[in-house]
Amino acid sequence: MEKDIPLTEAVYYILLAVRKPKHGYGIIQEVEKLTAGRVILGAGTLYGALQTLQKKKWIQIYSADTESRRKKEYILTDSGKEIFKAEKKRLEELLRNASLMEEESND
Repeated sequence: MEKDIPLTEAVYYILLAVRKPKHGYGIIQEVEKLTAGRVILGAGTLYGALQTLQKKKWIQIYSADTESRRKKEYILTDSGKEIFKAEKKRLEELLRNASLMEEESND
């Protein structure tokens, strides 16, 4: 698992967005909303990442409209949840250490 982290920011936000079933456009919208417009996923980036995440078994198709390939909904798998937790823990440690160092420099 350690070889899989750190995650890119795009992958982190995709995993965060698919904690509940979402289609591609819904993921783009959620990431943009979560980051107040700072991160905007292009369709190519998103769909390339979704394919990679499916191959790694971090996400799976939740449902699919058989008449349109654009209507697939994705959801986090148990493996994806573990990766996300590990990355969240890593990021929390970074912030904790930065805060400690900042406090020490203010003393």
